[in-house]
Amino acid sequence: MKNAEENNNYRIAVPSAFETVFSHFYFAENKTEFPITKTLLPSFQTILVFNFGARSFLKSQQNTVLEVKKCMVLGPIKQAFDYTLEPGSEILTANFKEDAFYRFFGNALFDSLPIHPDNLLNENCFTLLWEELKNISDTKERVDYILDFCRPYLKDQNQITTLLTDFQDQNLNPIKAIASQINQTERNIQLNQKKIFGYTIKEANRYERFLKAINQIQKNIINESKTDWLNIVDQCGYYDQSQLIHDFKYYMNISPTKFLQFQNDICSSKV
Repeated sequence: MKNAEENNNYRIAVPSAFETVFSHFYFAENKTEFPITKTLLPSFQTILVFNFGARSFLKSQQNTVLEVKKCMVLGPIKQAFDYTLEPGSEILTANFKEDAFYRFFGNALFDSLPIHPDNLLNENCFTLLWEELKNISDTKERVDYILDFCRPYLKDQNQITTLLTDFQDQNLNPIKAIASQINQTERNIQLNQKKIFGYTIKEANRYERFLKAINQIQKNIINESKTDWLNIVDQCGYYDQSQLIHDFKYYMNISPTKFLQFQNDICSSKV
C-alpha cells in the first residue's frame, strides 16, 4: 500500500479578482524515499513553475530531460510530458488562462520549451520573487504573495482579445465573425490570436475535440462503464477511429487503450 504522504498534491483556487488570469495554482511534494513520475496532459495553458525543494525533472515526448531549477515558464502545453519529483522535492505552479500570460509578460510563448521568466523581462525580479517565496512555509501565503506581486503588471484585455475570449457560438467561425463585427480583416484577427494566445483557432479546435474525448473516457471510468470507442468517435466529432488514435499519439504519444491503463499516472491542469 502506498504511503499517503506521496500524494500530497492539490489545487488552490484563485479569488474572483484573478479568475480571468489564473485557472488555479497547483502544489505537489514528494516525501517518500523514491522518485514519483506523472504525466501531465496537454492543456494549451502556459504555466509558471517554482521549485523549492530537491530536483525535479521534465521529460518531453522527444525524450529530452530538463531539470526544473528555481523557476521557469512552460507552454502553451500542446503535448503531454512526464515530470518527476525526486525525494524531498516541492513545486508550486501558477496556471495562466487564455491571454493572461501575454497580459503579464507582453508576449506569448509559441512552443513548450521552458525558459526562465527573467529572460523574458531582462530583469531578475522572478529570481528575487523566488527568494521571497522560499522564506514562506505556508502554500496559501505563497499564492497570496504571487497574486500581490502580479497586480501592478497585469494589462487590460484589448477589444480583439475580449471578443475571442468571450466567443461562445459554436456554429460560427470566431475569426470570421469577429472580423465582420469590428470591420477588420480575418488575417488581422488570426495574427492577434496567435500573438496573444500562442496558438491558432485551428489548433484550439483540434485540442477541444481531443479534450472532449478525454473527458468522456474519464466519465466512463468514474461510472465504471466500458468505453465504446465508436461512440467516442461519434460524440466527439472524429471522422473515424484512426483519427482519434492519431490525436492520442500526437498529444500523448500513446494509444487510447494505453491511456485507460495509465490513468493513475496521468494528471490534468485543466479545471
